Amino acid sequence: MPQAFRTILSHAESYLGCWCLLGFRLRMTPIRTFPSNSIFQRPFSSASRDRVNTSHITMAVAVDASRFEGVPMAPPDPILGVSEAFKADTSDLKLNLGVGAYRTEELQPAVLNVVKKAEKLMLEKGENKEYLPIEGFAAFNKATADLLLGADNPVIKQGRVATLQSLSGTGSLRLAAAFIQRYFPDAKVLISSPTWGNHKNIFNDARVPWSEYRYYDPRTVGLDFEGMIADIQAAPEGSFVLLHGCAHNPTGIDPTPEQWEKLADVIEEKKHMPFFDVAYQGFASGSLDEDASSVRLFVKRGLEVFVAQSYSKNLGLYAERIGAINVICSAPEVADRVKSQLKRLARPMYSNPPIHGAKIVANVVGDPTMFGEWKEEMEQMAGRIKNVRQKLYDSLTAKDQSGKDWSFILSQIGMFSFTGLNRPQSDNMTDKWHIYMTKDGRISLAGLNLAKCEYLADAIIDSFHNVN
Repeated sequence: MPQAFRTILSHAESYLGCWCLLGFRLRMTPIRTFPSNSIFQRPFSSASRDRVNTSHITMAVAVDASRFEGVPMAPPDPILGVSEAFKADTSDLKLNLGVGAYRTEELQPAVLNVVKKAEKLMLEKGENKEYLPIEGFAAFNKATADLLLGADNPVIKQGRVATLQSLSGTGSLRLAAAFIQRYFPDAKVLISSPTWGNHKNIFNDARVPWSEYRYYDPRTVGLDFEGMIADIQAAPEGSFVLLHGCAHNPTGIDPTPEQWEKLADVIEEKKHMPFFDVAYQGFASGSLDEDASSVRLFVKRGLEVFVAQSYSKNLGLYAERIGAINVICSAPEVADRVKSQLKRLARPMYSNPPIHGAKIVANVVGDPTMFGEWKEEMEQMAGRIKNVRQKLYDSLTAKDQSGKDWSFILSQIGMFSFTGLNRPQSDNMTDKWHIYMTKDGRISLAGLNLAKCEYLADAIIDSFHNVN
């Protein structure tokens, strides 16, 4: 037997011995056939070929059950799964109204001009990619707190705001959830019914108990404010009340200024902690200040407040994962302690945040010219969605002869509209009309253009009247 083959067999026996010592059951399985001109054939003499079957070489293969046999297949994400189904559809009529991402009138993804300008300046400066501190980029943290609360807000001047850059809205919420679980282990989080699909996942993952408060009234396709107040009043004292700062997702229904005042009264009376999710500042109404008015009201009342922020929508930085968690505290020393513990929680979670998106935000907000351009682009995006909303309402009103009141389309705000369609009706929208949306009846108007409004109106009318 040639020496090369003896070496191969020796190694094979060693490997087989190792497998057996590990307790695996083995079988010999042919894995490939080598042609006559293979280099593995060349060392063999004719005598060797008589003793060894060279039609194939067998190797040991482990067949024991996987250690992961107990891991079940996870269900598809109800929102992101919509895009996968949309991509698989070959119809020219298809519309993706599921994922909350802004599209141009041509239904293409948009990168804001001011973002391109900021990135160009960053490239020219040759800035490095060194690690950020745990709390993130200092210039970003100042800019994001100023945008949220107003640069002249006393709580900022007094050093009462603990701000940490985090991984967009989801990461900011998750970090806050970890803080609640650690330092308020007996507290419950109150979540609106319905709410953004990931809210419950975040608090479940952090093992923070939650319950729902009434929000949407299907009879009026509006806000169930009385039910909302009653549920918040009935909750255990010291609960965290998760509120959507503006453009409620998925309903697009926001409290009025008077209702926000009443909410602040009840939350203060019950010693609850307001916890705002601000994902659409400037993107809902087109005004940064107007969309932050609910948060500023609670802060002005002297309440301690949690606020999660995201720049995915208003700057289109979806993939940069840029956001922040802000905690407005009663005193500077309290803010320092809170910030230290948020940093402590962030360190093993993601260590420190990414730098690129943070520098974009800081550069845009810090430059008066770019800041003005950003506000103009936000107004344009918000304006396009308002135009689409109006066109959809006009189309529904003109086409539907049943007398149904579609005015809720106009009373809602932001990128979403809650149509009131149930699951079978939403399925009909997809199966018959190739319109992809979440099963709760939410559609993203950011994925719609004026040219498609009449087609969408036909689909909604058909689904509403002909499917139970």
